[in-house]
Amino acid sequence: MAAGLLLAATLAVSTIAEAKIFDPKTFTLKNGMQVVVISNNRAPVVRQMVWYKVGSADEGEGESGIAHLLEHLMFKGTKTTESGEFSKKIARNGGQENAFTSYDYTAYFQTIAKDRLEMVMKYEANRMTNLVITADEVVPERDVVLEERRSRVDNNPGAQLGEQVNATLFTNYPYRRPIIGWEHEIAALDLDRILAFYKKYYAPNNAILIVEGDVTVDELKPLAEKYYGAIPRGPDIKRERTIEPPARANKRVALEHERVTQERWNRSYLAPSYSYGEGQHRYALQILTELLGGGASSRLHKRLILDDKIALSAGSYYSPDALGPATFYFYVSPKPGTDMTKIDPAVDEELARLIQEGVTKKEVDDAIDRLQNHAAFARDNFGTAARVFGVALTSGGSIDEVESWPARIAEVTPEAVVAAAKHVFQGAFHVTSELLPKPQS
Repeated sequence: MAAGLLLAATLAVSTIAEAKIFDPKTFTLKNGMQVVVISNNRAPVVRQMVWYKVGSADEGEGESGIAHLLEHLMFKGTKTTESGEFSKKIARNGGQENAFTSYDYTAYFQTIAKDRLEMVMKYEANRMTNLVITADEVVPERDVVLEERRSRVDNNPGAQLGEQVNATLFTNYPYRRPIIGWEHEIAALDLDRILAFYKKYYAPNNAILIVEGDVTVDELKPLAEKYYGAIPRGPDIKRERTIEPPARANKRVALEHERVTQERWNRSYLAPSYSYGEGQHRYALQILTELLGGGASSRLHKRLILDDKIALSAGSYYSPDALGPATFYFYVSPKPGTDMTKIDPAVDEELARLIQEGVTKKEVDDAIDRLQNHAAFARDNFGTAARVFGVALTSGGSIDEVESWPARIAEVTPEAVVAAAKHVFQGAFHVTSELLPKPQS
């Protein structure tokens, strides 16, 4: 899903004065495709990622799941390659590949030795506009997706509850639909609708090429121009999104299931993202979630686990990396036998205390240090930079915003944290959910 917390988990600097994090180089091809190069010569390996600015939230009414199904079908053949040929070629050359779909983007990637980079660029560019699929191929792949939904959602009480929470939290915004799609709509997807979706969104001017690893911009540019630059520009695409109306009531969603062995409590609020809503709060909210639920030193951990002794775990999560509204949510795993009605007032009291009494500069400074220190290790993980930039650039962000994150997060003040808390929590409506074991009859 996402940079936000991903950024907070991956961007680290030893001093605020450092101006660059990943120091990417970027250029744009004549057909409108943006290219980002992140050089890392620790090993003769590269990762190519192609990110499309289309996800499940861009689907039309009645076609939920089409973005994800198309992701599966992209591994079929093209006008010049047989079905599965690209995957076999990568495997024979010792590489790895995968793809994923989210609300705001779809991405495809390969990790392979540097001297095989041109090969994967050639194949990836080929399937951008030359995909060939038939009705006979759609049916079995559609069945694969339906089985994936059954195994991941229908057999998972937590996933079922999560779908219902999203459908309740978002009244009008397309995040209310599951990324994988609703079962009856997946089953109705056909070749014509899939090809229309592909032809509309899969074009170089709606895609971003990101290459991370042992390659320079001077080495990559001629290859990008040769393979991706030769693809004609597609129609300009304006991402049409609805507006989420203000919530008018608190809501509760509960699911009882015989497979539940550990109760779970969650509460979700709508919040600003980098691209939606009151954006001035986005950095303070990252500090706020660390203060409230970011580990053993957080306020919820101290209150619910150490003081009240009613929870096994407790925390919060917020990521601003969304083209639409973000979500700020709390999660609690209560101790067995705990009265679940004790959790709501305990969380409410902690939120009220923070808003009324404020937070200290030391709390804020410690939160910034923790985010940066935890990030120092993740920053070295190969592939992290490509993912951070991919999420940001497909969700309305920019390279400059990623690179300036340390300076911006360091500017957060205690007053800004309280203002962000008031904006999200004070007088706001929320969705509370409970995952419960089914009572034995």
